[in-house]
Amino acid sequence: MHDKPIVLWFRNDLRLGDHAALVAAVHTGAPILPLYILDDASPKQWKMGGASHWWLDKSLAALAGDLASRGGPLVLRRGDSETELLRMIEETGAAAVYFTRSYEPWAVALEQRLKTKLDDANVACRRFGGRLLREPEDMRTSNGGFYKVYTPFSRAIMKDLVPAKSVRAPERIATLEKQPKSERLRDWALHPQKPDWSKGFAAAWQPGEAGARKRLSDFVRTALKSYARDRNCPATPGTSRLSPHLAFGEISPAACWHAAAHAGGKTNGSDNAAETFLKELLWREFSAGLLFHFPELPEEPFRPEFSAFPWHGNAKHLKAWQTGQTGYPIVDAGMRELWATGYMHNRVRMITASFLIKHLLIPWQTGEAWFWDTLVDADLANNSANWQWVAGSGADAAPYFRIFNPVLQGEKFDPDGDYVRRWVPELAKLPRQIIHAPWKADSGTLMEAGVKLGKSYPNPIVEHGEARARALAGYEHIKNSH
Repeated sequence: MHDKPIVLWFRNDLRLGDHAALVAAVHTGAPILPLYILDDASPKQWKMGGASHWWLDKSLAALAGDLASRGGPLVLRRGDSETELLRMIEETGAAAVYFTRSYEPWAVALEQRLKTKLDDANVACRRFGGRLLREPEDMRTSNGGFYKVYTPFSRAIMKDLVPAKSVRAPERIATLEKQPKSERLRDWALHPQKPDWSKGFAAAWQPGEAGARKRLSDFVRTALKSYARDRNCPATPGTSRLSPHLAFGEISPAACWHAAAHAGGKTNGSDNAAETFLKELLWREFSAGLLFHFPELPEEPFRPEFSAFPWHGNAKHLKAWQTGQTGYPIVDAGMRELWATGYMHNRVRMITASFLIKHLLIPWQTGEAWFWDTLVDADLANNSANWQWVAGSGADAAPYFRIFNPVLQGEKFDPDGDYVRRWVPELAKLPRQIIHAPWKADSGTLMEAGVKLGKSYPNPIVEHGEARARALAGYEHIKNSH
């Protein structure tokens, strides 16, 4: 029985610890064939973006190293997942395919097709959890529907959540004597091309399971205790920066939960810092559930009345936003941080997204697509739920008429201007009182700081008061037409 291998199909679960499918496969005693398929066909327009490809390259190299040290290589194939899996079964005579489930609409459909095909071929198809703390089907409201509001969702899940205990990676993994052919990672050329904007990423990140574990332990040790306060200040290293590791499944949400809850218990109620972090993990769960139950989330407004919103999309404005040249320093700092590091501070994500949607009246889907390509932590559920939240069109959304004033947001969350100085160096010499609104500075202050408005740094591309009035008029329009 044990000579027939099990194909262990890796997806967004690029780790060996806390890996239910791997544990179950090892438990059978059968030889295991670890396989990763680079599939750009199934996700269609949601195939991985440039920044995610950069991360994937490093993460697969790390996973291959971890597997090799336990006795087996990682086989790489490129193509349609279904075709490549069936081909692998044919090549190796595999008796089973084990994998971790996913929640993106295309992935859900793929899993269903696969189950049918494998059943017909008499090959066992076993699916495991691990990307979430609780499966979306298990999270039901009292009347059996799915949660559309975060607070009751988080209350319900907190009440009886016991995350899975951590399981160590197996010491040895039995593999096939005759290995099937594998493609070479370097031939996939996963760095962004023309231009390769990923040159600064390596300084900011260590992809892979070891990097994820280090990031978690560093966060719990240093930043967790002041997380509730510092997570809103982009100049302070106050966030966990675990999002890309979670997006690629290099660490389980259960491991993050246990580490934070344990540390929070030790520091006895560090101003609810641990709880604040756990609630962020639950927002990730909430978003995944929304996507699972409402597969149109990445394309369609969750609140249908928002389909009638009068957008004004202007290509020049979009370009200014993408390149961090809007004339609003906090917005530009965020967009440049994103381009340089594949990441943007969460508070600034809200500010930049609100600016695109409400100041420039550019559809949220356009911003979502830009983030999808440029974020190393791009995750379809998070990305679409968060853009819709800011747009006011999502489940449990921020009210549309709450329009961030970028100057006040900058002054509140970057009071000394350190974040702006770092990412918009042409403004670095401006005094803190004026750095978030350089157009208000007198000519002497500008001259002293070497700032030439309209030359070295742009004037604001829209005026806040006018933009706000225009956005509110658009909102009135959909209210009346609805």
